[in-house]
Amino acid sequence: MNEAHLHLLVNHYPIVGTILGLGVLMAGMIIKKDSVKNTAYVLFVIGALFAYASMATGEGAEKLVEDMPNIGDEIIHKHEEMSENFAVVMYILGFCSLLGIYFDYKNHVKSKLVAAITLIIAIVSVIFALYVGTSGGEIRHTEIRDNATQTIGTEKNNAAIEQGEKEKD
Repeated sequence: MNEAHLHLLVNHYPIVGTILGLGVLMAGMIIKKDSVKNTAYVLFVIGALFAYASMATGEGAEKLVEDMPNIGDEIIHKHEEMSENFAVVMYILGFCSLLGIYFDYKNHVKSKLVAAITLIIAIVSVIFALYVGTSGGEIRHTEIRDNATQTIGTEKNNAAIEQGEKEKD
């Protein structure tokens, strides 16, 4: 298993886990159950840990794909920049979630404030996650890029040219 495999293995949880955690946190706040909020907090902490793992494996994955056809430095750099920002937000979300767990455990008067702050950070995290996930997907899935028709057309033209060269030989 190489770095690209590892990156693909860990990079989906920070996105999916944060979206799931946001729903769980909102439900916990609506029904006023600390156990449900704490479940969301745990999802966010795990998401932050997986965000760290994604960042740790991203560089190795980049080295394996940067020289492949239809993958340029620009698209990888865009994903890398977005990922760094997303990771910072995830680390903050994880820290706030740890505070939330602690404050709920201690029945602290500020636990509702921490939950509200965590909710706001989780919403921001989900927005970042959508952009990071899309930019990561665009690296290997040329069909979802903004210039998809141009890329696909170029690939067809290249294939036709290669086929023509083979027929000449």
